[in-house]
Amino acid sequence: MQIVLASASPRRRQLMEMLDLPDLTVIPAQGAEVPPAHAEPGELVTALSAAKAREVAALVPDGALVVGADTIVWVDGRPFGKPHSEVEAAQMLRTLSGRAHEVYTGVTLIRSGEELSEWERSRVFFRSLSPEEISRYVATGEPMDKAGAYGAQGLGALLVERIEGDFFNVMGLPLCHLGQMFKKLGVEIL
Repeated sequence: MQIVLASASPRRRQLMEMLDLPDLTVIPAQGAEVPPAHAEPGELVTALSAAKAREVAALVPDGALVVGADTIVWVDGRPFGKPHSEVEAAQMLRTLSGRAHEVYTGVTLIRSGEELSEWERSRVFFRSLSPEEISRYVATGEPMDKAGAYGAQGLGALLVERIEGDFFNVMGLPLCHLGQMFKKLGVEIL
């Protein structure tokens, strides 16, 4: 069975490849991400993951299993997506410095017209960051394509004191949860 990842994220691709799936294809969704107004974080990420999965499902054969995902950092009652500038990345990192925040990932699976959407939440605790550390980290470029302006799997690991919950969720795809969702659609990975 063909499994299609509806994501341009190199981290999601890497995580899916870790599962050693026999027929994995990547077709990034192209549509604009339009979040629902006044949504709670779990609702927000599932709506965005569903939009991506539906877009790509319309392009592939009926029996293919499409996986859509969306991740946000949630702090002070608002989402942090990918920063649009280095200034915004530094602002996000100053906000996250020395405190906890939540990372939400919504996952949607679509196969033969059947759709399943769920979400995962992890708490991430940052150590206190100096202005110089923030500037040096932003200058690496790593924050620019990541929700919340950091990558826990890269240099951003030096910012994270601890994680409560699924580490892979913080990277953008909660693998344990994904495996259970596959089972609900009758697909056994392990």
